[in-house]
Amino acid sequence: MSATLLTPLSHDLLGADTVVASRSIDRFARAHDASHYLLIPDAVLSPQDAAGVARAFSAVRAAGRTLTFRSGGTSLSGQGVSGDILVDTRSAFRDIRVEHEGALVRVGPGATVRQVNTRLARYGRKLGPDPASEIACTIGGGIANNSSGMACGITENSYRTVDSLLLVLPSGTVIDTGAPDALDRLTAAEPAIVAGLQELRTRLLASPEHAAVVRQQFSMKNTMGYGLNTLLDFDDPVKILEHLVIGSEGTLAFVAEARFRTVEVRPHIATGLLVFETLADAMAALPELVTHGLATIELMDAASLRVAQGLADVPAAIAGIAVEGHAALLVEVHASDRVELTAAADSVLAAFARLPLASPPRLTTDATERASLWLGRKGLYTAVAGARPSGTTALLEDIVVPVDRLLATCERLIELFAVHDYDGSVIFGHAKDGNIHFLLNERFDDENSLSRYRRFTADLVDLVLSHGGSLKAEHGTGRIMAPFVRTQYGDFLTDMMWEIKRLLDPAGILNPGVVLSDDPESYLHDLKRVPTVESEVDRCVECGYCEPTCPSKSITLTPRQRIVLRRDMAWAEEKGDIELARELRADYDYEGVQTCAVDGMCGVACPVDINTGDLVRRLRAEESSTLEDGLWDVASKNWGTITRVGGVALTVADAMPAPLVTGVTALGRAVLGSDTVPLYDRGLPRGGSRPPKPTTRPDAEVVFFGACIGTMFGAEGGGEGSRNALRALLDRADIPAAIPDDTGGLCCGTPWKSKGHLSGYERMTDRVLTSLWEASRQGEIPVVCDAASCTEGLHTMLAKAAAAHPEYSSLVIEDATTYVAREVLPRLTVATKLHSVAVHPTCSTTALGATGALAALAAAVADDVYIPDDWGCCAFAGDRGMLHPELTASATEAETAELTAADAARDGFDAFVSANRTCEIGMTRATGKPYRHVVEILEELTRPQA
Repeated sequence: MSATLLTPLSHDLLGADTVVASRSIDRFARAHDASHYLLIPDAVLSPQDAAGVARAFSAVRAAGRTLTFRSGGTSLSGQGVSGDILVDTRSAFRDIRVEHEGALVRVGPGATVRQVNTRLARYGRKLGPDPASEIACTIGGGIANNSSGMACGITENSYRTVDSLLLVLPSGTVIDTGAPDALDRLTAAEPAIVAGLQELRTRLLASPEHAAVVRQQFSMKNTMGYGLNTLLDFDDPVKILEHLVIGSEGTLAFVAEARFRTVEVRPHIATGLLVFETLADAMAALPELVTHGLATIELMDAASLRVAQGLADVPAAIAGIAVEGHAALLVEVHASDRVELTAAADSVLAAFARLPLASPPRLTTDATERASLWLGRKGLYTAVAGARPSGTTALLEDIVVPVDRLLATCERLIELFAVHDYDGSVIFGHAKDGNIHFLLNERFDDENSLSRYRRFTADLVDLVLSHGGSLKAEHGTGRIMAPFVRTQYGDFLTDMMWEIKRLLDPAGILNPGVVLSDDPESYLHDLKRVPTVESEVDRCVECGYCEPTCPSKSITLTPRQRIVLRRDMAWAEEKGDIELARELRADYDYEGVQTCAVDGMCGVACPVDINTGDLVRRLRAEESSTLEDGLWDVASKNWGTITRVGGVALTVADAMPAPLVTGVTALGRAVLGSDTVPLYDRGLPRGGSRPPKPTTRPDAEVVFFGACIGTMFGAEGGGEGSRNALRALLDRADIPAAIPDDTGGLCCGTPWKSKGHLSGYERMTDRVLTSLWEASRQGEIPVVCDAASCTEGLHTMLAKAAAAHPEYSSLVIEDATTYVAREVLPRLTVATKLHSVAVHPTCSTTALGATGALAALAAAVADDVYIPDDWGCCAFAGDRGMLHPELTASATEAETAELTAADAARDGFDAFVSANRTCEIGMTRATGKPYRHVVEILEELTRPQA
């Protein structure tokens, strides 16, 4: 398809710094969000600041086009998709500035809620809105949808906690609502808006009947239509404008920056599950429970409990229920300190004792138990959405009714599931707010399904409105409920909303069809098609939770985009659009396959447990030649020799002029391909040391598996390296260790697995596990590895071999960080600590649950331990950082900037540590700082004093 806009935008109006992306791969990749709607934009704009957005407004208006803002792509109601111009607000606008010791925070719309809360955590503060999608949803979307969540209700949502906004109006006017002269500026620039807002407020106040409707509707969570309550809550036109924009879903203005009043983090928490014999009993208990100030009261109906019982790690409190008509309430008490928590817990337990519970009530403060209980609640989405039939879409809907109408609403909703044959649907949600969610699996590629969905929606609208509720509580009106705004509010109030739209956006350039629609069938238009593609990713719900952690997100594609493009290619082929399919496939090789770090961080974040790296590895396997696969199979038999030769080559290269070696490798890349030949530069170390010699000891307490990367890559700065350091620490702690036979020829298999060379991987797996099984005396003693990514690779090997070798289930493989922190550190003495150390956690320490141990070891060697808020996978990924240095440069950009500032503030860190040699190389390349394994520092600081 053409890379030229059908109706071009003026580059003079847009400005030179606004990126315009119109390749098919750019447009299709960014088209998909978490909703069940799909529109393909004609182009994607990426302005860099508020002035750039104002210029985009001018260009779009001049071309007779419309635009839609897109940030995190987690919206569920279709408000973030466009068939015209899409404006990316996530690639820029990421600034976070904490003010007044955390009491206030200024945030760009591209920052995620989690990123902001991470910055605020050191002040004991957080944002008020607490959406479940906080890992991926951005501030821009949170304000656009008036986000709330499990705990914040309507008292700490965006509407209540925004202090001021920097707005770009469709006219191009930029107004800071927190400026002392904001009203004067707005009046001078936009007199019609000021007058119009004042007139609307006067008109609503003059109609007590309609004002009462507004007050009743917004006494609940309510994101349906525009927030007319702002006309009653404020008399200042600036504040009216500011709060109308909140929840307006990008249809009235652009928020270039938000200033929030933050709320206190109450870190002491007790969690419990209250199980009732019936849903009616649970709902009857709600009024009293609400009076006790519980932070959360989460409902799980009988269907939810049955689904939760099928989870692999089902909590005992749920597993023991013989579910019939049962219901449960997951409750939490939050407190500032232990004394307050004890008093609050005692009070609510006394209240719980008076309830008709099916099992005795209890509260737990144990982190593991609490996580297990929440898994039962949060795992519902995973279980239902992940198990849906291929080709269907998972719809996560939300409604709200007054709390005293919740029972009748839930009972009728369950009946509607049966009437419309929505099997397996579950109800859960925020009971204390009268706000419930439910899941439906639907397909939109046949008329019968579409008719069923139409009938169900009509019944749902009647049900909610008959109980005085709102058709949208948290997820925004979007496209899905825009035709029903008039049904909910009536003509008088809906006409006022249309007046607001025309007053602020007279040309109608912002997000048409969202929030308001006069087409009663518009919610059935542009529904997403989900063609079956690959088994690894078919269950993807396109939620975007994977994206913030992806190291390639700012240079090529994210995991979600890699998946949806596979669907788009399949759809194009199905429709006979061969040119589109060819264009997408041509660009996909580099953007989708070559630059994926296959680090697995997406799998950690994914609610349906998809590791997109599995897909990429298979695609690499399909693309590899028989010759290449055969060579890697031979390598699996002779790995010790190959790593030694590689190490010698690096040592020789280190002694030669860097431009000469770089030039040779650059020539090889030009001839054989950049995904085949690594690029050498002076940032690579010399070769490593010889592997340890095999040792068999009858008194061994641990098996030492020295990672082969210690042979290939030498230690930073001429140090001992992690293999020798770990061995020394074991000796110093008087822990005898065995070393497997042929240890130098063994490998965790990652080089084969990441490149898709399956025969070599299987051969290496068999060699390694056989050797470790024997060395560990058939699983009697643990295996410890000195490189976190290799430890993770060994875990993967073990999991893949479980079916064929069930006896290996007794093998315990542990990373050096966790083993040393638990077993070795207590036997050592650090005579003098360093002043400060910077820590780079890795994707593997995250996957292994070892980041806490890494931090503990850092704290053992330094008084000041600094972990950058913006740390992420470095994307060196074995050799990926040598094949594609641009990937590591992009992945580490934010962390490097933060680290550089922190280093300068301390007049230089004393050490920079991580837990894996290749990651250390990647971070040294990125930052220019000498990263070393934390066990090297520990070994040096615990050497016996002379």
